[in-house]
Amino acid sequence: MSQVEDRLRALGIELPQPNPPVANYVPFVRIGDLLHISGQVSNAASGGITGVVGDDVDAATARAAAQLCGINLIAQMKAACDGELGRVRRVVKLNGFVQAGAGFFEIPQVINGASDLMVEAFGDAGRHARSAVGVYRLPLNFAVEIDAVVALS
Repeated sequence: MSQVEDRLRALGIELPQPNPPVANYVPFVRIGDLLHISGQVSNAASGGITGVVGDDVDAATARAAAQLCGINLIAQMKAACDGELGRVRRVVKLNGFVQAGAGFFEIPQVINGASDLMVEAFGDAGRHARSAVGVYRLPLNFAVEIDAVVALS
């Protein structure tokens, strides 16, 4: 078991099986030492968090939705590394999308749910560049979607 998995366990987080694609794409692509992970939505075994943030979903719940996306990203990292999360050298970039209502502007704070998880799980290697964008709609009405670029050893 890796140090990352020990940190996740201490946070009370158990990684799910990676989500399969819902359309014509692959969950991740590795080019050299860079891993590009397709967008992971705020999905969970319980059904996840759906709705428009600021209308149907409050900011705290949306932040939890972003953390779910982060958990799903780490599950994809583990799958891409054949179960060896210790091969993650650096979380390079997260691109975060929030299905935001017209009056909702706390988008960066929502995406912090995933950003904070990356730092908690990977330490300094989890610090990353980032975009945080409010959008009109997300697939299957999920509240948050995040993709990632990760450097591997």
